[in-house]
Amino acid sequence: MSTAPFIDHVRPVVPFAYEPLPLGSITANGWLKTELETSAAGLGGHLYDFYRFVANSSWIGGDQEYSDLNEALPYWVNALVPLAYTTHDERLKAQVHDIVDNVLSRIQPDGWIGPETLESRERMIWARTLLFLGLMNLADANSTYEAPIVDAMLRFNGLMNTMLKDNGTGIIWHEGDKPNVDDFLWFRSRVEDMMVSVEWLLDFHPGNETKILKENLEMLHEYGYKWEGWYTEQSYIKEDFYDLPQSVTDDLWQFLHGVTIAEGLKYAAVVRRFTSNDSLLTTAKNGVDWTFKYHGAPSGTILADERIDGLNPYYGSELCTHVETMYSLAYNYFAIGDPDYADRAELTAYNALPAALMGDWWSHQYMTEPNQPFSKNLSATPFYDDNTQSNTFGLEPNYPCCTVNHPQGYPKFVIYSFVKKGKSGLVHALLSPGNVQTEIGRKTVSIDCETDYPFANTLSYTIETDTDFDFYLRVPNWSTEVSIQGLEKPPTDPTTGLMQLKIPTGKTKFTYTLGMEITTTPRANDTVAVYREYPAGTYPAQAQDHVLLNTTEWNVAIDPTTLEYNAGSGPLPEPTFQDGALPMYMTAKGCLIDWPMFLGAVPGSPIPKEDRVCLGDAFNVTLRPYGSAKLHMSEIPTIDLSGQ
Repeated sequence: MSTAPFIDHVRPVVPFAYEPLPLGSITANGWLKTELETSAAGLGGHLYDFYRFVANSSWIGGDQEYSDLNEALPYWVNALVPLAYTTHDERLKAQVHDIVDNVLSRIQPDGWIGPETLESRERMIWARTLLFLGLMNLADANSTYEAPIVDAMLRFNGLMNTMLKDNGTGIIWHEGDKPNVDDFLWFRSRVEDMMVSVEWLLDFHPGNETKILKENLEMLHEYGYKWEGWYTEQSYIKEDFYDLPQSVTDDLWQFLHGVTIAEGLKYAAVVRRFTSNDSLLTTAKNGVDWTFKYHGAPSGTILADERIDGLNPYYGSELCTHVETMYSLAYNYFAIGDPDYADRAELTAYNALPAALMGDWWSHQYMTEPNQPFSKNLSATPFYDDNTQSNTFGLEPNYPCCTVNHPQGYPKFVIYSFVKKGKSGLVHALLSPGNVQTEIGRKTVSIDCETDYPFANTLSYTIETDTDFDFYLRVPNWSTEVSIQGLEKPPTDPTTGLMQLKIPTGKTKFTYTLGMEITTTPRANDTVAVYREYPAGTYPAQAQDHVLLNTTEWNVAIDPTTLEYNAGSGPLPEPTFQDGALPMYMTAKGCLIDWPMFLGAVPGSPIPKEDRVCLGDAFNVTLRPYGSAKLHMSEIPTIDLSGQ
């Protein structure tokens, strides 16, 4: 073990740019409330009842695990705690309490939490990382659990300190360990998520363990893989990995797995808190910018069918990647304050996540492609390391991790939708319909936001407060103009992207309107992604029943100069993202073109632009919101139809 950077054990960790509110302070309104309640009534809310890796987990005395990592139940806890407490669903709270009580009752004499025994040589720290993310939220939301959870986590940190000082036991493979060498890679490449819970203890519950907690952060950083070394011009690979030797993948796997990358997007922000190293701000920015520029999808997620690839529209993105990307981008925003992270978090939340789930939240995809005109058992897999059924919708279409991990997506988005700024400010950080009940200076403040955003551009606020305070509205980078009705419009801070409103004691009502325009973003192979922020437009190949086979042609090119927007009419559907049900749409002039298949299984890269000719007459093409189009073509070839 090499020498770690010196850390001042007295200095507190660097404060967040904006402080999150405790779980339960914020609830969703409108369409977002519908989605959370649908998830609670769907697969995520019923895994406790029947899913073997939850109901019969080794963590509660059972014998069911999908891998030696023993991570299924911890993933479930991390997801169900925020789902239960953002919906205030008593049935889900009872599930969470039952599982957590059971897990805490089984703590071993040396402080180890989990089923692995010292004698078995099975102890890897990794799965505790996920459990602790859920437990710290539960302690914030329910005072009954605060003391037992804090005690358990402090005891475990004491044990972890001893283990890490013993040549990295629990994070580094040693001769005689039952798990294999590769099993240990997952924690070494994802140490930032354990650091989050250690820093939470330092922030709120250090007890007498500040020195040990700081040492743990140092050692986790030292033994973990260094993302600050990867996100440099000298190291980062911007090419398509299919154009490189397999040995490159083998040597760099710790930085190439999609979910690992999604979690690692917040690594620099987390490490900066205990190192005060501001060069990590550049690391964070490079990591996010390069990931999406060279390996990102138009929907705001990462193209990685296990491994990142490049930009071809038949590459896939894992459902776990969507939710971890949302969490990391939200974390970066409240930790650092750069508004670009909030813009990106919304893009992922409003496109990538819902597209991977059926409207009733009972079935999901493991792998979603930007261009996906059918969802079926493919004749060959276009994915790096996923099966031919990965883009079908089901309980467990491939690896089980997404089955237990996906419910965290919208609940964590809600948790961070409003944040504190200083001692007397609140920020609407992730624009969405929601309600906040909190205190400023021990005085009650209530904020209610009613909106169909991002499907509409107006947000209506009702604020009731017992004290004057500052309320900040985030202005998205893409917005062409903004207006406020009911209050004087303040200037937008060019650095933070925030407008500061002075809210007096009493009741205040106003509306906030964002300018939205149709935009196109160039993609690979002379294609474009079409947006009217944030619902990305996509050409939906029509589906028949639930088998999701296309009944219309998918090989369509459009003339982007002919794009028009139609808001539709009527209320939003319930569920919101039921296939094709959202009323708004865009139209463009288009035609069918020659478009080859890849491996005979999925649409390949379109032919070069100069070779594109219409196979028939031009016609009007309808583009629907990406999140509601379970079959979709989101990277659309362009063609000049001005002469037709």
